[in-house]
Amino acid sequence: MDRVDVYLEPVRAFLHELGAFLPRLGVAIVVMLLGILLAKAARFAIQRGLRAINFHILTKRSGMDSFLKKGGTLIDTVDLFGLLAYWLVILIALVVAFNGLGLTHVTELLGRVMWFVPKVIVALLILAFGAYFARFVANAVYTYCENADIRDGESLSRLARYAIMAFVVMIALDQMEVGGTIVRDAFLIVLGGIVLAIALAFGLGGREWAAARLEEWWPTNQRDRIP
Repeated sequence: MDRVDVYLEPVRAFLHELGAFLPRLGVAIVVMLLGILLAKAARFAIQRGLRAINFHILTKRSGMDSFLKKGGTLIDTVDLFGLLAYWLVILIALVVAFNGLGLTHVTELLGRVMWFVPKVIVALLILAFGAYFARFVANAVYTYCENADIRDGESLSRLARYAIMAFVVMIALDQMEVGGTIVRDAFLIVLGGIVLAIALAFGLGGREWAAARLEEWWPTNQRDRIP
């Protein structure tokens, strides 16, 4: 009889652990089902809310929607925000479910991913408004150059747009904590190289072109009138 009890003891321990684990597993499944429902509701609410305030018009004019289409995606920026909100809720549900099951290591990993999603959302907002502002400034520069009879208005507008977008992208990457100081230092090095190249081009081979542009933008007779 003692020998039978020794053999049955692991089975009893297993059944005891299983009896304690099954309720927690049931709660985790319920949490995941509720999380999926809430995630779908959050995605629907985010998409409808953004479209109600005409946010999709801003992203379309900023060029983000066309950029996503060129990348091969079938969704626009508003749908992307809805998708990020969906996965944020799913990750929250997974963290709660695995925490209830006692899987702390998985919970910590999912928690890090979960806190990264809001940073991506903020970075996308920065890109959306920054791209729209860059396009607005580019149009303003082009219009001013056209009214002032400056022939290089298109080039100047593109230069202004690209410069602003470079700063916006750097701010978005910094928001996501991607690259850190390496990205900022690399950007400053590239920017300094471009400025140096332009300066050398003007100094070595573009003096006549620069003089012609200066004469167009600021004629000599106007400069002579300044006391």
